[in-house]
Amino acid sequence: MKATRRQAIAGGAALALAPLPARAAKGARPWPYLIGADISWVPEDEFAGATYYLDGVKKDPLAIFREAGFNALKLRLFVDPAKGYSKGKPGGPWCSLEQITDFSLRIKRAGFHLSTTLHYSDTWADPQHQNKPAAWADLPFAKLVDTVHRYTADTWAALKKAGAAPDLAILGNETTFGMLWPEGRVPLTIPTGNPQTDDVHMKVTGAGGYDRFAALLKAGVSATRATLPGVPLAIHNHLGRHWPIVRHWTDSLIERGVDFDALGFSCYQQQAEGDWERTFAEFARRYPDKGFFAIEYSSRKRYLNDLVHARANGWGSYIWEPTRHQEAIFLKGGVSAGEGPKPNLLSQGINSAEAPGAAPAPPAPRKPRDHGGRYDADPTFIRLYQKMAKDYGVTQ
Repeated sequence: MKATRRQAIAGGAALALAPLPARAAKGARPWPYLIGADISWVPEDEFAGATYYLDGVKKDPLAIFREAGFNALKLRLFVDPAKGYSKGKPGGPWCSLEQITDFSLRIKRAGFHLSTTLHYSDTWADPQHQNKPAAWADLPFAKLVDTVHRYTADTWAALKKAGAAPDLAILGNETTFGMLWPEGRVPLTIPTGNPQTDDVHMKVTGAGGYDRFAALLKAGVSATRATLPGVPLAIHNHLGRHWPIVRHWTDSLIERGVDFDALGFSCYQQQAEGDWERTFAEFARRYPDKGFFAIEYSSRKRYLNDLVHARANGWGSYIWEPTRHQEAIFLKGGVSAGEGPKPNLLSQGINSAEAPGAAPAPPAPRKPRDHGGRYDADPTFIRLYQKMAKDYGVTQ
């Protein structure tokens, strides 16, 4: 790239990160549009020997994202990954407080807006798994609520002290069916349209329901407001395609006093064309004081971002692990470093694209993938994001 292009991107980054009122009125963007990516795997892959190239030149992956027009990055944090996600992995524990602190500082030094998601688990928290951390497993509910508050406050305080506090705090990951099961689990009452998901979540016994889910979220919210005053706070529903479920879920939390600034939607797959557009439009009308953003997506990059950007309370998007997941924006050995695009519609085939975790298991165990080696930025996608950043005013 020419120097002038790099300077324009740097200038756009400064624009995106300029200090503005953190909690803008009526859900409007508190920053210029965020073109973001969740890249929590990068340090783990670098430890395995991954190297990253743009136009044949080896570069820091953060520099490649910057040159592509990204202005925001997101990380995830587990409670004790040594007992879960990172157990047995060399070089870890990955996604621990210490490791995420270091990577957060690296991201901030590179000039990016930073978001951090607390999973409230020792491993992946998602629509199929919201397991309590091992240390919290046997706590009575009142003590569990207190522990959520204390853990949230302590975590944010530690990041803040290190200079690694997020610009956007996200409480819970894909909590459509609640968190910290079974106490914080929410049974599904409206069919999703995915029979596998419905079979799992409409036949739940022993769930605590919305009252307990809200109590746990409120503990995290109060700790976040006290520890990171002025920092916007978001929660996460993975069914961005399903407005009736989103409405019922959001209403149920608001009615119980859960105070949040924005809702992040996973947007991997629709049931019918237009589902995302409907959710965004209806959300903006029903909750004008709340923002929203695509917290996870992969394919249909420009289409989805145009839908979010078109709304005044659409804050931005985060492509999930784009170095090597689904329709990755990097190549490895000349082919996509991910699995490639997934079907857009459920009618085209139920699969992991929707990310409820209820798709059939693969017929045979997969051979572990080597995540080291050379990754080349795909020029097609780099150009796509550069144009998006320019069109949205993120870069000059």
